[in-house]
Amino acid sequence: MHGKTILLIVGGGIAAFKSLELVRELRRAGARVTPVLTENGARFVTPLSLAALAEAPVRTSLWDLEAEAGMGHIQLSRSADLIVVCPATADLMARAATGEANDLAATLLLATDTPVLMVPAMNVRMWQHRATVRNVATLRHDGVTVMEPDVGEMACGEFGPGRLPQVPAIMESIADLLDPTPLPLAGRRAIVTAGPTHEAIDPVRYLGNRSSGKQGFAIAASLAAAGADVTLVAGPVALETPDGVYRVNVTSAREMADAVAKFMVPDIAVMVAAVADWRVDAAEGKLKKGDGGPPPLTLVENPDILATTGHGANRPRLVIGFAAETGDLLANATAKLAKKGADWIVANDVSAGVFGSEDTHVHLVTRQGSEDWGPASKLTVAYRLTGRISAEFNRDK
Repeated sequence: MHGKTILLIVGGGIAAFKSLELVRELRRAGARVTPVLTENGARFVTPLSLAALAEAPVRTSLWDLEAEAGMGHIQLSRSADLIVVCPATADLMARAATGEANDLAATLLLATDTPVLMVPAMNVRMWQHRATVRNVATLRHDGVTVMEPDVGEMACGEFGPGRLPQVPAIMESIADLLDPTPLPLAGRRAIVTAGPTHEAIDPVRYLGNRSSGKQGFAIAASLAAAGADVTLVAGPVALETPDGVYRVNVTSAREMADAVAKFMVPDIAVMVAAVADWRVDAAEGKLKKGDGGPPPLTLVENPDILATTGHGANRPRLVIGFAAETGDLLANATAKLAKKGADWIVANDVSAGVFGSEDTHVHLVTRQGSEDWGPASKLTVAYRLTGRISAEFNRDK
């Protein structure tokens, strides 16, 4: 980071004193630091301390007439190579997420097209509050990098996530943003299936299942974040398309099979969708109740998309299937691994009704054995699986 300029916004929180250590480390690394101190930040550290360590004047107000003579805040917001907000308080992140410009810090964040790194620090309940979760999601969606806070004891005596990350971790994130390493799956192409399929009985009824699509969408998002070119074939679910992902919407198993065949890729296939095993010949009109009892429904087997992919002539290098089981989890998953021609199977026990929830408990089954990944969020499973996929493609480098 030698020769780079960091615009450091210091928010108001007990962790603000650590910004002084961060400035010292940035200067040691050869970076120039332009400090901005919020009104509340000045309650914890002084402008003189920041200026002495940064060897640069500290901006504190939008109403500094001398500095603002030529719209200085606009120039300031765009003159740095990176903007770092440390600590990023709940208030600062909320104002940034909603586009407020009511002080110098918020105005700088709104007026910039420079990459932004936010380093949160706050009480655990504030970090986990729905408003903060929503604001962090908005900031990340807008391209802001938000670090995960450390877990530990707070100044208030509570314990949990919310502590400011250690300065070496912050420095590492800054280095990554200033000189990003190539993404591990850059240049790779992936196809992901997600959600249920609906098999029409008549124009108003269908056979289906309780799959929410959340796990498949999380995997598509994590693969895209790792640099892969991702096509997501999605069943009928009302979920937002992840950034950088090309989405193909389908309804039935046959439509999904056709889309997978059409968009098949050479590198990675992750078949997460809970595809209906059977369909019926749908009636042209709505089936009516009658004295003869319910109409007979003859089940017809649907295409096996995973097996077709695993045994196909244009098989991707890595084929991963999912197995939702209610019993004999590992035995059924191992059998499916061989039968479907998959390289890996991610198996989860759905007997407890995990469909639609944010959490899951999976095992990764390969030809070498199985790994219990334990209870975790679906997002965590997605990023862990992406890490394993990345390692598989980069092990020979």
